[in-house]
Amino acid sequence: MPIIVDWNELTLAHEFVSTNGGGDAEAFLRRESGMIYWRSIDIEDFEELPDDLDDEEKYLAIPGKRQLDLGKQLVLDFARERLPDLYDDIRDIFRRKGAYGRFKGLLERRGALEDWHAFEAKAQEQALKEWCEENGIEIKGE
Repeated sequence: MPIIVDWNELTLAHEFVSTNGGGDAEAFLRRESGMIYWRSIDIEDFEELPDDLDDEEKYLAIPGKRQLDLGKQLVLDFARERLPDLYDDIRDIFRRKGAYGRFKGLLERRGALEDWHAFEAKAQEQALKEWCEENGIEIKGE
């Protein structure tokens, strides 16, 4: 029997988890009910959480961008496809700390920031749908 989850709730949980790649924010999907639980070290008493939340047989950890491989490689795919003349420059940017800030600054100067956001959103949606399929999750309300 598939797990049924609300698409809007799932994407909000994914964004919540993605806000901090360090694991400070987590969200879990209860396999039995499709209910999503949120946990953050920054927010006390966010919601009443089940005691068995870390039981992987009962819950799936909702992935963030990093777990879905939507980091540097996605940027390079975007550069290759949409800004091939800047590919080498963008690749060099990602060899140092603070890369995303410099990358977004470059996109702003080139008028390509909105294009990046659309490209990234489409890739996130596709990756999250693939994750659902791999885990037997049926999406409702898409």
